[in-house]
Amino acid sequence: MTSHILPTLDFDLPPERSASAPPEARGLTRDAVSLMVSYPAEDRIVHTQFARIGDMLQPDDVVVINTSGTLNAALPARSASGQAFVLHLSTHQPTGEWVIEVRQPEGAATVPFSYGSVGERYQLPAGGMATLLSPYGRVSPGRVRLWRAQLELPQATHAYLNRYGTPIRYRYVPQRWEGRYYQTVYATEPGSAEMPSAGRAFTPEIITGLVARGVQVVPLLLHTGVSSLEDHEPPYAEWYRVPAATARAVNAAHAAGGRVIAIGTTVVRALETVTDERGVTHGGEGWTEEIISGARGVRAANGLLTGLHEPRATHLALLEAFTPRVHLAQAYAEALQRGYLWHEFGDLHLLLNPARRM
Repeated sequence: MTSHILPTLDFDLPPERSASAPPEARGLTRDAVSLMVSYPAEDRIVHTQFARIGDMLQPDDVVVINTSGTLNAALPARSASGQAFVLHLSTHQPTGEWVIEVRQPEGAATVPFSYGSVGERYQLPAGGMATLLSPYGRVSPGRVRLWRAQLELPQATHAYLNRYGTPIRYRYVPQRWEGRYYQTVYATEPGSAEMPSAGRAFTPEIITGLVARGVQVVPLLLHTGVSSLEDHEPPYAEWYRVPAATARAVNAAHAAGGRVIAIGTTVVRALETVTDERGVTHGGEGWTEEIISGARGVRAANGLLTGLHEPRATHLALLEAFTPRVHLAQAYAEALQRGYLWHEFGDLHLLLNPARRM
């Protein structure tokens, strides 16, 4: 994995453009969020509602979804000195350890991350314990953001998190919301620290409507870690599984002149991990450290449905694999002008490129 990340799109994001609550709390249905559709090859942008996404797709298109479910990955914790913290569980390692983030509790006036130290222990609910083992990933001067940690829990992890944890949320979401607000309707296997949120607006009715149009909907799995990356910080290794049937559907779509639409950057990362230089997608599973950017390009997907990303975010570099930066900049300028909302409860952006034949 290369550590070099090209500079990404920069812009001013006013605080009021952050979605502070789910659409349902704003009197909307899941699918009533706004949808911006980019056609980079035509340098054209269309504004509509997500409920009309079927109008943008065609028979023989394949939509690929991530069926990873969202964990209640935020746990209250106390240090040995009694100071309160919140632990964000990010990634469960094959060794049984967890990658975690130690943060100040909501409302704290201090910096969001604790520096911590090797061997430091945090008390968790019901007698649980977390011990910091070693820094993980990139270490900024003077501080550590992510740690490898050993968790000692009084019951199975998922049951424990369901009872004592809450969904990870950031300061732009001031109120706690139940875990159901952080799940896609098609989630089947819990494992993501944060919701693969590009698919949140889907409803069973929309999926049924797509299938009725001749659009195939196929699954894969990628358990996403914490998304609170610093500027230009690359994504970390994540576990994925791409079924052989999904790989066959992707290849068949290309052969038939259809398009492959990835629902979220997590889907792009998983698909690109198992797609070779000839553009052939294979089934497989494992840990991916793939980093997608405009310089690398994409081989599997023609389109991407995604949320709106913060200035300088690494995900913006991934979007440049689907569109030139000048078009992306124009799209984001229009989104800001039209009052689109950012983050997991916000509006969506669909980038569509022409089909290609293998």
